[in-house]
Amino acid sequence: MKSDNHKKRDERPEFNETGSETQELSDEALNACADAANVASESETATVPKSEYDKLKKELDEAKDRGLRALAELENFRARTKRLHDEERKYASVDLARAILPVWDNLTLALNIDDPEHNGAAVIEGVRMVAEEFLKIFQKNGIEKIDALHKPFDPNFHESVAFMPSDEYPANTVLVEVKAGFKLYDRVIRATQVVLAAPATAASRQEEA
Repeated sequence: MKSDNHKKRDERPEFNETGSETQELSDEALNACADAANVASESETATVPKSEYDKLKKELDEAKDRGLRALAELENFRARTKRLHDEERKYASVDLARAILPVWDNLTLALNIDDPEHNGAAVIEGVRMVAEEFLKIFQKNGIEKIDALHKPFDPNFHESVAFMPSDEYPANTVLVEVKAGFKLYDRVIRATQVVLAAPATAASRQEEA
């Protein structure tokens, strides 16, 4: 029995003081784990055909282009909205100006009253001062009187109400401002009503002679 036990003890693996046997077993285990990880990694990696890759890339590029176009349209919309808002604010006084214009008309009529003996000179001077103040208020708010006298007829700013023969001015020249016109910045509030020059006929020349 002793010999058998001694034999079995001899068949057991021997470990030296440096632990070389233990190191050998650890290296084998590490290699086995690495091989298993490589197999798992290869199984998880999907192989995409080139045609499928090109298709996906094209769809991605198209989506990116649509996004850029949408951003550009949004910026244009914002700029257009701001411009419309600014214009509304700029021309907000149009209705006010139209409501005030009849007052201006009455003042100018008073200034044009004939007063050869100057009995109403003080009244006229007072009205003149009021009219000048009106113009100052108008100009402060962007409202300007359209200068039409002795200028060529312009349908954008003038409204013809009559013709008058004239040898002094070319045809279609403004001879008389019947009613003043005004504009708010570059927008006409009311065109100037004018009398235009017409070529003098031979009969009118003889009558004048």
